[in-house]
Amino acid sequence: MKRTHGLIIAFVLLAAFVGERATRASHSDAHARNAFTPDAIQWGPAPSFVAPGAQLTVLEGDPTASSGDFTVRLKMPAGYRIAPHWHPHRENVTVLTGSFKVGMGDTFDTAKMGTFPAGSFAYLDPDMHHYAMAEGEVTVQVHGASPLQFNYVNPGDDPSHK
Repeated sequence: MKRTHGLIIAFVLLAAFVGERATRASHSDAHARNAFTPDAIQWGPAPSFVAPGAQLTVLEGDPTASSGDFTVRLKMPAGYRIAPHWHPHRENVTVLTGSFKVGMGDTFDTAKMGTFPAGSFAYLDPDMHHYAMAEGEVTVQVHGASPLQFNYVNPGDDPSHK
């Protein structure tokens, strides 16, 4: 009886040890896939729906999917402009580096733009017409619901049609 009791305790301890190790291993693997240090982020050219010159990285999700969440970063050179446009879903923007200038409306007007330094956050409701410009090199992080769509107020401003 004592031997059976000892075997049961040994088995429970072994199972707990193996379970803890498996949990730790799966968490470290998930952490490697779901956490990024700045040097690990892979940048590439921005998609054609924004002007050439910017770089983009997708941190999570698929911004082109029909549903789901996404987080992307957009790195823009000094003077980079995004023409007046709107999105069908809410857009959440955090300025990570530099100063990002944003204006509201259908016409790009630098006199009507507000300046948002690093650390700023803004959200734009669906269908809100806005435009932007990088003052110096700027990196923003955008998150929201897929799909991420740019609808230009003036279709001639859409870089993907040029």
